[in-house]
Amino acid sequence: MAQINCTHVQEFILMGLTDRKELKMPFFVVFLSIYFLTVVGNLGLILVIRTDSRLTNTPMYFFLSNLAFVDFCYASVITPKMLGNFLYKQNVISFNACAAQLGCFLTFMVSECLLLASMAYDRYVAICNPLLYMVVMSPGIRIQLVAVPYSYSFLMALFHTILTFRLSYCHSNIINHFYCDDMPLLRLTCSDTHSKQLWILACAGITFISSVLIVFVSYMYIISAILRMRSAEGRRKAFSTCGSHMLAVTIFYGTLIFMYLQPSSNHSLDTDKMASVFYTVIIPMLNPLIYSLRNKDVKDALKKAILNRNQALCL
Repeated sequence: MAQINCTHVQEFILMGLTDRKELKMPFFVVFLSIYFLTVVGNLGLILVIRTDSRLTNTPMYFFLSNLAFVDFCYASVITPKMLGNFLYKQNVISFNACAAQLGCFLTFMVSECLLLASMAYDRYVAICNPLLYMVVMSPGIRIQLVAVPYSYSFLMALFHTILTFRLSYCHSNIINHFYCDDMPLLRLTCSDTHSKQLWILACAGITFISSVLIVFVSYMYIISAILRMRSAEGRRKAFSTCGSHMLAVTIFYGTLIFMYLQPSSNHSLDTDKMASVFYTVIIPMLNPLIYSLRNKDVKDALKKAILNRNQALCL
């Protein structure tokens, strides 16, 4: 069998969302605005939680501040380089930088997936065992429910990044995407990708299905507990605290299942790019809005922080 003569790729070119010049500046303004809202929303949410002792000592807001941190990192790994696509004729990324971007992206994507499962368990304990809530969700347990997702995500991302970048790239160095992702990278390799694709399906399936199962079982118990409540006000408050989380879960998990739990033969890179915009750029902006606009405690803490700041400026 004749061997393929492969030249080691030193850099990649990201095609971005569009190659139409008349759309690049409007897209740049739109996505820069979205990124600004993402940074302000997530860092602002963390700051509000950290400066209010009542929220800081509540397990739910401990998880929420970690989710905001992951969303901020998640968007910051993707969006700045994405904005470069609209400014430069060729948006070049080095081989090592591409590997780093893929690894960070996978780390924060899986972390968000698992943190949403941890938050579902937190809501289950709060509603089904309210008297034992602070005992069960002790500081040690909270740290474990955050540390395990971070550790698992990092190790899985490292494993997949090493597998991807050990492949030989000799067909082209042009990535039909706005960031370094597994699927468009696999289109460029001249190596056999069968085992890599199996690993993607296996890891994505195990991670997402186990997370969805935790969320589903938790909410079955939660709904059952809410329906047994005699107080209409209690039911309304319980549904309100869970509603934000369920909305975030539905949007995030739904998009990821569409992206990764389908055969590679069904993948259209243009369709994937549109879906990727949603979960890498839009969702990190939406999460702080979902949790702050629908949460009375966060709104009260924000008003208090603004009032304290105004009083300090007046002194």
